[in-house]
Amino acid sequence: MTALTPSSARGQESHAIGMDAATTVAMTLKALAEPLRLRMLSAIASSPEGEVTVGELATLTDVSQPTVSHHLKVLRDVGLLTADRRGTSVWYRIKPAYRGAVNTLLDRFAPAAIDVMETPHLTGLRNVDPALDRMAASLAERFPGTPSNECLRVVRESYAALVRRGGESAYLVPLTEHFARQRIIDAEKAHAQETAAGAVHRPQVLFVCVANAGRSQLAAALMRHYAGDRVVVRSAGSAPAAEVHAGVRALLEELGDTTAADEVDDVTRFYPKPLTDDAVRAADVVVTMGCGDACPILPGKRYEDWMVGDPALASPAGVAAIRDDLDQRVRALLADLVPETT
Repeated sequence: MTALTPSSARGQESHAIGMDAATTVAMTLKALAEPLRLRMLSAIASSPEGEVTVGELATLTDVSQPTVSHHLKVLRDVGLLTADRRGTSVWYRIKPAYRGAVNTLLDRFAPAAIDVMETPHLTGLRNVDPALDRMAASLAERFPGTPSNECLRVVRESYAALVRRGGESAYLVPLTEHFARQRIIDAEKAHAQETAAGAVHRPQVLFVCVANAGRSQLAAALMRHYAGDRVVVRSAGSAPAAEVHAGVRALLEELGDTTAADEVDDVTRFYPKPLTDDAVRAADVVVTMGCGDACPILPGKRYEDWMVGDPALASPAGVAAIRDDLDQRVRALLADLVPETT
């Protein structure tokens, strides 16, 4: 083994995190390296009020309240949580300076840590250019308002985006066709100057989360289930996963959502899609769940941020509770958008 020279050692030192910083970060990670603490942290982060009591957290497990208090103290000692006593209860919330970091941990790092052991990543298909060219030509014929070179650009961008998020390579071409078609529809709507005279405007809702593999997929399916063709529904992810979570997929199947992919192909019914500017521009309402900072803020749009737990990290009972929470929120939003809805 070749020893490092002094100059190369200095070079490595310049790229590495400093020892003091590494020690501080390691202490925080050590405090998080306990399943119950992570569950409690996720419960606090996804609470609609942003704060939870010891008694509420004790329902997550069979341990006693003193044990819960011990774990919360560990998280307080490293600065992750703050506490506020009101009456006989102590309310815990995430320290504001840590809010973004905790969201990143729960919405991006945690799902990646789970998926990386199960999901192979791809490098794309060989000799795919002819298939993409044919796809672009077909879309140009179907959407004469979009130039053929723009169709080709959208197709190639869609293919590249789906390759980056991973997934089964055999499905890349049909997924690309569906995603590119949806993008062109959204772009044409977004760029239209006005609707045709006498046309009935259907509100368009975009549900966005980080992975588009759980919350946003389920919310979109529930909206389609209740709204039918009265609302145009889209979902997307700021960092889409390779596949929809298995537990969520089962719920989507139960909803019987045959329009989830506009009946293109059963393969494309449920799949994570990247967030695009056109999807935001075409939407009347944008609902974010854990990724508000990643979504463009455009004038004239209605934005809502829903504090909803992540099904990827939840128990079966937790997934059911998340589904019920989304069900209530979706029905309330639909009643607001389409007042005659009962």
